[in-house]
Amino acid sequence: MISDMRKEGAEERVPLIRVEKAEKYYGKKNNITKALNSVDFTINKGEFTGIMGASGSGKSTLLNILSTIDKATSGHIYFENTDITKLKENQLADFRRKNLGFVFQDFNLLDTLTAEENIILAMTLQGKGKKEVNDSADKIMQALGIYDIRRKFPYELSGGQKQRCACARAVVNQPKVIMADEPTGALDSKSAQTLLETFITLNEELKSTILMVTHAAFSASYCKRILFLKDGEIFHELIRGHRNRREFLSQILDVLSATGGGNEHVS
Repeated sequence: MISDMRKEGAEERVPLIRVEKAEKYYGKKNNITKALNSVDFTINKGEFTGIMGASGSGKSTLLNILSTIDKATSGHIYFENTDITKLKENQLADFRRKNLGFVFQDFNLLDTLTAEENIILAMTLQGKGKKEVNDSADKIMQALGIYDIRRKFPYELSGGQKQRCACARAVVNQPKVIMADEPTGALDSKSAQTLLETFITLNEELKSTILMVTHAAFSASYCKRILFLKDGEIFHELIRGHRNRREFLSQILDVLSATGGGNEHVS
């Protein structure tokens, strides 16, 4: 059961995503697996929220449902005032394009395009003008420290540089929420830290709402709030409040230790 904790001195909360009794089943008849069991929570605008859980806990399933890549078996998911569980396929594609940005573990950059071309591709496909495209791309590349590598191709970039390009691509269209699925999974510790600091920049300076699935306590310690999943249910919540990152990391590790979860720790 989610603990009733609140951030001290928090700004006014404006709900962006509201999940009500979401459930997800796989299989048929006598071979049914319940991946999510009556999940309830709210994501507010401007939050940086982490979803943690062991392998098989349902965290990736939950992210896939929130991002409309998969559908809930039952329950409702409201994005602002729209119940996205009732949208048709063509409506879902339009919803994703207008509202969501994605950052994946494997970058998903196109090898034949430069870093800059990867970033502006989505804007170009939407028919935006050249000046708007270039201005937006320049702004986000400078903010994320990749302007100097904009002419390079993915094979010329480090893993951390690739992931920052992926972040730039995810936010250049100013989506209402960024969905990140194990974004540090393919990175070394230094690149992972750089990426997480990039997320902080996106969240605090560009006011991006971020929802990140991770199994790593170190990555989760950069979030402002964490939902813990076990057997398809949210069983605990941590809110960082005024704690520094190391204090929050210690809390996360305590929860993982008490529940038999992982204890990955990068200092």
